[in-house]
Amino acid sequence: MLHVLALLAATSVEPMVSTAWVQAHLTDPKVRIVFTGDRGVYDRGHIPGARFIDHMDTVAMAGNEHRMLPPAELARVLAAKAGVSDGTHVVLYGDTPMQTGWLYMTLAGVGHESDVSMLDGSINLWRAEDRPVSTEAPASAAGTLTVRPAPDVIVDAKYVKERLESPAVKILDVRTTMEWNNGHLPGATLILWQDLYADQRMQKFKTADEIRALITTKAGLSPNQSVVTYCAVGLRASLMYFAARVAGIPARVYVGSWQDWQRDSGNPIVK
Repeated sequence: MLHVLALLAATSVEPMVSTAWVQAHLTDPKVRIVFTGDRGVYDRGHIPGARFIDHMDTVAMAGNEHRMLPPAELARVLAAKAGVSDGTHVVLYGDTPMQTGWLYMTLAGVGHESDVSMLDGSINLWRAEDRPVSTEAPASAAGTLTVRPAPDVIVDAKYVKERLESPAVKILDVRTTMEWNNGHLPGATLILWQDLYADQRMQKFKTADEIRALITTKAGLSPNQSVVTYCAVGLRASLMYFAARVAGIPARVYVGSWQDWQRDSGNPIVK
């Protein structure tokens, strides 16, 4: 409960909003809906007024080996294409939850977590509820988004390695059971991203209390502990980061994840 109160005190918008809330704010000039994912899915029908952001515009590759965050470029792209400015309430959704989670994490990493929410549901849920759908792509609208790097969101291998035995940190592995069995970080707990959903097809999340119970029970998390999430390349880990934030659990993302960790022979691996 203390974690939830601390998160609410630091966050001006709810991290997750309902389809009903979004429909009620379709014409709110302070709200900007952003779709990230496949352009074809967007073109076949999206929430009216939603802007399209290509997932690859939010990814920078390091020597084509692992993903990184491009903070200044992200701010430029969002400002230019979606008309996002400082103080705009951004609501994210997409065709894959991992890409939506990545964009949420990236916005958090540039200091705008207090302005961003994720839609609790997909376009499938939106359609099933008979809400309005558009095939018209809104024109780009200029905005100004200030980059304010947030040091408590993204961590690297050094940070993780120094905390493998820390009683204050629990490490969450968000890969498959097969990936886990092939090798994982010492002390990590496996939690499948699919378990975050009450309805995976509709991308309808479990409640905050249910997500908190899932993470707390699986990882043996105590009230004074935080979590670090990782997966293969950071995508699933970013979704788990979002879920932890919804549940009021302090969280960080090891964005390099397994792909980065296993490249260094000095990093311990458990099989």
